[in-house]
Amino acid sequence: MEMLHYDFMQRAFCAGGLIALVASVLGVYLMLRRQALMADMLSHVSLAGVAAGVYFGMNPTVSGFVMAVLGSIAVEYVRRVYRSYSEISVAIIMIGGLSSAVILMSLNKSVNVNFTSYLFGSVVAVNWTELTLMFAVALIGACYFWLFRRPLYHLTFDEDTATTGGFPVRRITLSFSVLTGMIVAAAMPIVGVLLVSSLIVLPAALAIRIARSFASALWLAMAFGLAGVFSGLTASYELSTPPGGTIALVLLAFLVAGIGIRKAVLWIAKSRPKAEDLADEAAVGPIPRIHEDSSAV
Repeated sequence: MEMLHYDFMQRAFCAGGLIALVASVLGVYLMLRRQALMADMLSHVSLAGVAAGVYFGMNPTVSGFVMAVLGSIAVEYVRRVYRSYSEISVAIIMIGGLSSAVILMSLNKSVNVNFTSYLFGSVVAVNWTELTLMFAVALIGACYFWLFRRPLYHLTFDEDTATTGGFPVRRITLSFSVLTGMIVAAAMPIVGVLLVSSLIVLPAALAIRIARSFASALWLAMAFGLAGVFSGLTASYELSTPPGGTIALVLLAFLVAGIGIRKAVLWIAKSRPKAEDLADEAAVGPIPRIHEDSSAV
């Protein structure tokens, strides 16, 4: 294909493929743990890190990455304070991250222009440093999900059972939150702060809807994530549309189409036995009914 002759498109497909794989797996765990909004929250925290990096003259990618990790750690500590209302931790950290980003952006007027790529993503502008960071995060994520697949499975469905089983629940939960922050920060250059949750949640949402087992949900999520990113990048190149928004829209179209196809298949499966019964009755004829007759005895 013509677009693959360009170096920036090669980097875009490599970066998108790496993040799509690890982000889709992460999305399955987050959705099953009722933490889908955590990705959106950490993206806002990462935005504060980007703003701080630009304001203080540091590398914004690195500062955003570090701030996302710190935000993921803070979420776990706030969640322990509000054990009965764990979702409050997400709201508190999101407010802190977003308000900090707004203040830092207002302190330097020249920052607003540089923030466009971070808000909406610019995967075609991914440099080798960001690609190396994405590769490292994808490798760490793959090793983590493989090594801790058994305790993560128990934690996802029942933390009490995992605690009874002797798993170090607190340490695993904290490490999972840190990994979530790393993946969110690495995905920001692709779809941006405003759409980063789409790359994590949408493939997982479709996979969970149609999968018959936990393992198949993971594989389907990765397949949908890769297909959505590659299709979105191709459409973005052909139509000259923003890559981040195009990828998110393609993933959303996959979700809507997948749910619609699943409902159609279920409807056909339910109506098929009725149609077969009618066909058999028409071919054989009506089945005579036997009535008890006391006089025949």
